[in-house]
Amino acid sequence: MSVEQHVTAHSGYAYGVIGADIHVFGDGSPVYLLQNWRRAPAADPEWLRELPSRMLNSRFEVVPFTGRDAELAGLRTWRDQGPRLAVRWMHAPGGQGKTRLAARFADATQDEGWRVAAATNGPGSVQPPPGSQDLTTEGRDGVLLVVDYADRWPLTHLTWLFSNALLHRPGVRTRVLLLARTADAWPAVRASLADLQAGTSSMALEDLPDGAGMYRAARDAFAVRYGLPAVPEPPPPYRLTLALHMAALVSVDAQAHGRRPPADLAGLTVYLLDREHLHWGTLFARGDGRYATPPGAMNRAVFVAALTGAVDRSTGSAVVAGLGTGRSPGSSPGLGTGRSPGSSPGLGTIRSPGPSPGRVLDDHAFCYPAAEPQRGTVLEPLHPDRLAEDFLALTLPGHGADYPAMEWAPEVTTRLLGPHAERAVTFLAAAAQRWPHLGPRHLYPLLAADPGLALAAGGAALSTLAALDDIPIRLLSAIEERFPTHRHVDLDAGIAAVTRRIVTELLALDDGPTARATGYHHLSTRLSNAGLLDEALETARLSLAAQEELPEDVPALASALARLGNCLALTGQPEEAVAVTEEAAALFRRLAEAEPARWDGMYAGLLNDLSIWLSMLGRHQEALAVGERSVAGWRRIVAADPVSGEHLAGALHGLGNYLSALGRWTEAADANAEAMLIWLRLAERDPAAHEPDLARSLVNHANHLAAQGRRAEALELSRQAVTVLRALARVNAAAHEPDLAIALTSLGADLAEAGRLPEAVDATAEAVAVRRRLASGNLAAHSQGLGQSVSNLAYFLLDMGRPAEALAAAEEAVSLRERLYAEQADPHRADLAQSLSNLGMCLEAAGRRAEGLAATRRAVELYRAAHDRNPAAYAFDLARVLGNLGRFLALDGRWEEALAPVVEALVLAERSVATNPPAYGTLLEHLRRTRDGCLRMLGRPAAR
Repeated sequence: MSVEQHVTAHSGYAYGVIGADIHVFGDGSPVYLLQNWRRAPAADPEWLRELPSRMLNSRFEVVPFTGRDAELAGLRTWRDQGPRLAVRWMHAPGGQGKTRLAARFADATQDEGWRVAAATNGPGSVQPPPGSQDLTTEGRDGVLLVVDYADRWPLTHLTWLFSNALLHRPGVRTRVLLLARTADAWPAVRASLADLQAGTSSMALEDLPDGAGMYRAARDAFAVRYGLPAVPEPPPPYRLTLALHMAALVSVDAQAHGRRPPADLAGLTVYLLDREHLHWGTLFARGDGRYATPPGAMNRAVFVAALTGAVDRSTGSAVVAGLGTGRSPGSSPGLGTGRSPGSSPGLGTIRSPGPSPGRVLDDHAFCYPAAEPQRGTVLEPLHPDRLAEDFLALTLPGHGADYPAMEWAPEVTTRLLGPHAERAVTFLAAAAQRWPHLGPRHLYPLLAADPGLALAAGGAALSTLAALDDIPIRLLSAIEERFPTHRHVDLDAGIAAVTRRIVTELLALDDGPTARATGYHHLSTRLSNAGLLDEALETARLSLAAQEELPEDVPALASALARLGNCLALTGQPEEAVAVTEEAAALFRRLAEAEPARWDGMYAGLLNDLSIWLSMLGRHQEALAVGERSVAGWRRIVAADPVSGEHLAGALHGLGNYLSALGRWTEAADANAEAMLIWLRLAERDPAAHEPDLARSLVNHANHLAAQGRRAEALELSRQAVTVLRALARVNAAAHEPDLAIALTSLGADLAEAGRLPEAVDATAEAVAVRRRLASGNLAAHSQGLGQSVSNLAYFLLDMGRPAEALAAAEEAVSLRERLYAEQADPHRADLAQSLSNLGMCLEAAGRRAEGLAATRRAVELYRAAHDRNPAAYAFDLARVLGNLGRFLALDGRWEEALAPVVEALVLAERSVATNPPAYGTLLEHLRRTRDGCLRMLGRPAAR
């Protein structure tokens, strides 16, 4: 199949994909970019030899793949086995070879017929030129997506990426390979994948088992590029892939130039950087006009590029103009000297008019061409990253290596750290792990002056800082003071790492019970936010144990119990969570009775949590009782502090749900109506914050009114909810489409009750379409809702006289709900019964009466079990499906058999009619008609 897409930019930016989604921010810039995988480009050996570091860039693959055959085989096994969708986090320190291994795997996978793509985080990256990427999967054996620097992506951006349609093609095997330096962010990422039914795994890339073999392979490959014979020599004692490559490259380059290679790793770095300086000096010394930047200015430009990374030309021009690498009024051109071995002396201090910023950028690009020239980027940094990190460290004063530090470097770093914090802080922190002067003399003072820079750098930078041995605890504490009080999904992993380090350091100084209770409590919260639930649970237990060692401190003990209860609930232990939270609630109750103004809010909030845990266990009556106490508490608080209204609205919303679960529809509607009014007032003041809550409340209230037979009012509310949610979904589909689908389903039901079946079918079909799209990427989270919408659609299609379509929808609904019922029976019993009832009617309409009877009998069994547990909620449904069973038996001429379920249904309906006269009145009419028909056919007198 041939697919063509034309993408054009007019005074702006344009980018297109075929067969995938584009996710953008409000200003239209992409959250991430998807591009087809491209193999390593061929490079001219002479050009590579000009700057030996070019041969270390994995993009050129100078050294043939070697030494990772076992890991490659493991990736192949992961690719070919397991579930349809699988995600793997492959992590290793910089220079270990993960990018090269991933490239080899991607090349091989592409050769075997898969669609292979790469994802680049959008913010901070340079956008590609207008164009389109064909990512269709027709004729492909599967999809592989490679994501480099995954630990530096904000979690929210990764979540958007995971929802992309490219990864959710039915029947298409899909693999996502995430590359990172550490595993710190993996638990939170893995948690974000929980609802996607994706297989998840992590893979630590260990040191090479055969360093000697890797060294020989690299030395031989470099020798070929230099046209030299490989000289046998003992391998160096390194196990890091990049270190072995550096040693091999320096050995061959030194052989080519008649030099002696250095003996240590720092010396290898200095040797390679000396060759950079020599290249800059040689180009400038030519004086032929093709290159005009003095080596001192180029030294500064390369330093800047290491801090900023590749940027668009306008940004690069502004950076260079502001740092004195080119001409600027009142400045001396070429400030700062750079060592140029083998060049004419004094080149770094020539006092001639300096080149313009544009010329500096062009000359820099001559030395360091953009990785993707079509993007128009400038200031391509040194590669690999580890060499750029070392260059930063050696250019900044304070080290003892035989390499000239630059006096201008601290000022340049200070000026660029803020606007380029994400890369600059991350690279400086990574370099500080190897260069002991860098943290105390440069990075730490800058962060102490503005701790917010650490947060601006992102979660990966926070984790790297937390791992530095010499970082002062007071600096980490200053950074911690800037942390948000509540969750921040993009920073939570880094926040947890910093908090863990602080708590560890403080407890090393004081491990008394007070310090342990406080420290572990705080750490547990941060770990929980980061998705490290097992560790959070363990630290919550440690906090509680320490608290119990102390003299009774009721507030602290209650808080420790509440924290443990939350961790137990999050780790799937609701029974234990209820027990612990009840104990905490008893303590908070004592506190609230003694000091209401201080503790009522904590007590009411904890009661709300407890009601949720009880509801999770199906203990709706208890949940209702606790929820009522929570509402009462929030009422008292709001009377004194109206700002707490949203807490009251949330508690009322939950209360309405507990009442509806017990079939107390009128009371549920009253509770939800009050919540709705609160949300309405809040939304008038702050629409962005509260309109979603208002829309959810409108839908809930519509459902409660519909259950009472107040259909016209319900229809109007459903319409309002759909209008609000359509507008919200246009702005942020991922956040609001699930609620839109709920509202559309509710609207469809209300339209059907109003006799407007064509509109009901349209609304419900739209809900099905939305939920199908959501379920394609997250079946576990959306199959229940999809089952509801499809089941309703089957019912409406049957009423419209479209039995074939109705039967297909009914069968799909039963299939969806059978799976849910098999996983957890109690919450899904009544839903499955509803779909089986609809299926029975569709089968009867299709002339498949025996199958229809079987489906209806099973629906009766399930509804009877649900009714036994909750009579008020399921009396109507049981009576209705008993009536259906009797009617189908009567149509089959089995009058005696038909009479029993109809009579049972009549008894149920007559006993319950007062709870909902409109609904039961219509049902009673149908049941009596069926009963009298059976009696007439049996020759018995009609009932009175």
